Amino acid sequence: MTLSTFLKPYLPKSLLGRSVLIIVTPLILLQVVSATIFFQNHWSKVGRRLALGVSGEIAMIIDTLRQTPDIDKRKAVFDRAFATLQLDMHYEADQVIKDTARLGESILVGQFTRALDEIINKPHRIDAQRSHQFVDLEIQLPKGVLYVTMPRKRLFSTTTYVFVMLMVGTSLLLFSVAMVFMRNQVRPIRRLARAADDFGKGRDSPRFKPEGAAEVRRAAAAFIAMRNRIKRQIQQRTDMLAGVSHDLRTPLTRMKLQLEMMGDDAGVSDLKTDVSDMEHMLEEYLAFVSGEGGEKATQTNLTDMLSEIATQARRKDGKIDLHCEGDISFAVKANAMKRALTNFVDNAVRYGGNTSVRAGVRGEMVEIVVDDDGPGIPEDKRDEVFKPFVRLDASRNSETGGVGLGMTIARDAIRSHGGEVTLEDAPGGGLRVRVSLPV
Repeated sequence: MTLSTFLKPYLPKSLLGRSVLIIVTPLILLQVVSATIFFQNHWSKVGRRLALGVSGEIAMIIDTLRQTPDIDKRKAVFDRAFATLQLDMHYEADQVIKDTARLGESILVGQFTRALDEIINKPHRIDAQRSHQFVDLEIQLPKGVLYVTMPRKRLFSTTTYVFVMLMVGTSLLLFSVAMVFMRNQVRPIRRLARAADDFGKGRDSPRFKPEGAAEVRRAAAAFIAMRNRIKRQIQQRTDMLAGVSHDLRTPLTRMKLQLEMMGDDAGVSDLKTDVSDMEHMLEEYLAFVSGEGGEKATQTNLTDMLSEIATQARRKDGKIDLHCEGDISFAVKANAMKRALTNFVDNAVRYGGNTSVRAGVRGEMVEIVVDDDGPGIPEDKRDEVFKPFVRLDASRNSETGGVGLGMTIARDAIRSHGGEVTLEDAPGGGLRVRVSLPV
């Protein structure tokens, strides 16, 4: 397993998170390196010099005590040490330190211990835990114990805390600036993604415009140009189909009138059937055109729409079992959606005895399932159902009418909303049509 594979589940997924990580990671490494160098140089050098200075002062006082046996003069030495060196000292004769333990901060105590061993080299005990402001020291002398209490700041530089606070403060400031900056950079990308998603679902984004960095502006401009080209192509195809369909209606009407005037001559019945099929085909063309051309997505109650479709199917003696999980409402092209769902339900009623319709919200998708108990469609031929002018006579009754455009138009309507249609085997036999639509 490579390092990238191991870290992949723990890395952020969003562009904002990854961008911030790219900025924060070098910042953290820089702070760690700076802190390491600071502690190595500051504590090892400055801290050692402070410890050596205090140890040298104590050594000097010990030498003075050795040369000053008079108690009053020793007291004067201690007073002078307290006044000038901030060392609170007293000497107790005939005493022995109990142990040579070292209590408290390991770095401070360790440096002080090494300094005492180097300069004084006598048994001693250090206690840095009794107080946060002072350090206690006991030194074993030949005839007693010297007790020393000194301020902690004599051994420890407070610039360490200043450095840590400065380092943390600047890190937080830089992190905040990076978050604000990257959020502003990511916002145009999110708007571009939202506009593309709306376009895929058949919704308009009139307020979308290029903004942000130059690369994002170019991507947004390319998206707008692509969207306009697609709209023009759809409009051109829609206008062409509408024009052809309307133009063909006039000669078809004349042909129907002439056929009616011909009476019952041989072949007239077949011609009437052909003309009727052509007229039906034109009606489906016009239905396809009206579904694509100009209809805007509006907030629609899908539950009410399915109830209306089921009611219409029951009027045709269809046996419909409808179940919707509450009110399902979202923005769709109402006419195109109703036409597509009506096609699925009508097919189920036409080819099966009983029809079940279920609808509900699954995460960010609306799922509609239409089951029938008809003959079904073989799995290897299900893709052909959605091809224009294709009718599967082997699996469906060829006497039921239709020219093979219904499923094509229905799937185009579903896909224009960003959804998908799949055909499956129904649990009790027959065909299941599963429609998935993004909310």
